Amino acid sequence: MMKPVLIALSMLCFALSVQAAELSKYTANKVQKAQQLAQEEKVAEAIAVLKDLDSSRAYDKAFVARMLGVFYWQADKIQSAIQQLDYAVDSGLLQDEQAWVTRRMLADLLLNDQQFSKALPHYYQLVKSLPKEKKEDELWLRIAQSHYQIAEWEKVLSALQQYDRFHQVDTVPPLSLKLGAQMQLKRWKSAVPTLERLIVLQPNKVNWWRQLVGLQIRLNRNKAALSSLALAKLQGVELSQQDLRLLAQLYAQRGIPERAALQISELEKSQSDVKLLVEQATYWQMAKEWDKAIEVWRLATSFKEKYHWNLAQLLVQEGHYKQALISLDKVKAKDKKSAVSLVKTRVFYKLNNLESALIQAKRAEDLKPSQEAKGWIKYLTQLRKMESEEVVL
Repeated sequence: MMKPVLIALSMLCFALSVQAAELSKYTANKVQKAQQLAQEEKVAEAIAVLKDLDSSRAYDKAFVARMLGVFYWQADKIQSAIQQLDYAVDSGLLQDEQAWVTRRMLADLLLNDQQFSKALPHYYQLVKSLPKEKKEDELWLRIAQSHYQIAEWEKVLSALQQYDRFHQVDTVPPLSLKLGAQMQLKRWKSAVPTLERLIVLQPNKVNWWRQLVGLQIRLNRNKAALSSLALAKLQGVELSQQDLRLLAQLYAQRGIPERAALQISELEKSQSDVKLLVEQATYWQMAKEWDKAIEVWRLATSFKEKYHWNLAQLLVQEGHYKQALISLDKVKAKDKKSAVSLVKTRVFYKLNNLESALIQAKRAEDLKPSQEAKGWIKYLTQLRKMESEEVVL
């Protein structure tokens, strides 16, 4: 931010000594002496010479104030520099070829000193009176920066629209300003291409990718969000564990559960965090990878017994009946007792243990009457009766 100040002040330092034609002889002599001291790097002495100068002429006062502003800046006394330059500019008496540079210097110093509201009128005046050799795009960027700092978001975008007229090569500062204003104004659609341009400039900056994916999800562009996050990972961007978990969820939403499960399995705590285990097992089930799902559910049960219920149901589905009984015996939740008995009924039936199956069906009916339990009781009773009759025959 200080670069324009340095340029402006350097130009002004060399120019002031030759702009003294309208000064009184007394003031001109003092100015020349101060300039000579400054060139000898005796800035404090140069300031002292001008501070002691007493003139009744308004032009002399304005000219000296401008020179003092330069010297105070060289002495790193920014507030004094601003005060003197403000006086010189506001006087309206300095209409020489360096008047524009003086105002630019004051505007840049105010901006650098975070006096944004005071800097803005000067920048707008500079745009109106721009000399041919000066760059207008730089001024519009300073205007945008100032409006940004005082949260005038619409004006930020208006200033950047003026800046864009000059078709500059993309750089991060103006695009960052535009993005910030668009986000504050909740212009999500407009922010997406801005982020894409920032990613071209800084492809390894994870925050740009993260914001892009977040906006795409907000706009219900989940397919685009998946593509963006997958591309970021492919390009080696340092994504967080949360980012990678979101990638898994996006895979699942797009109907690619096996990729989701694999992505979860790559996370740091995928084998020790029970939530990640449950998520991974669920994705394997969605992908109909039953053996992998069973393996992960079994690991989850070592952390929380309640997942024996999930494991048992999958074991039954895959015909692992004896293993299923072991897991069912470990399901302790009271609200699952009736359901457990019904599953055991089916398991014992598959194992051709009709007596045990009937016991479990009756237990399920006692715990929570249901048509399923009644149906099993009726069916198993008939089967047992038929077996008895066959034995008698």
